[in-house]
Amino acid sequence: MPAVEEYVAAAPEARRAALTRLRELCLAELTGFEEHMAYGMPAYRRTGGEAAEIAWANQKQYVSFYLLRTDVRDAFAERLAAHDMGKACLRFRRVDRIDFDLLRDLLRATAAAPPGPVCA
Repeated sequence: MPAVEEYVAAAPEARRAALTRLRELCLAELTGFEEHMAYGMPAYRRTGGEAAEIAWANQKQYVSFYLLRTDVRDAFAERLAAHDMGKACLRFRRVDRIDFDLLRDLLRATAAAPPGPVCA
């Protein structure tokens, strides 16, 4: 999707490789999902669905990963506890500390879960 490609291209050069890797991970793991822009950031919803279940953004101070499925977030509570996590936002202040293994596992769990509610 050109809009997502433009979003990544507009990010600071020091973050582009990490954002590209994050996007590629989402596209690879979220089978049955479609990529789109929502609220100014890349987001992923089930094909035909209305609500995004995953999103990510390049913020001023960090890269954020939005895990919008509360059931998946609850299942990973122990692993997420070691990270800077808000209600649905996992924040990585340094791109070299992005836990891509954790993100892959979160994406796989989201894709494997039946459709369900997302946090508002």
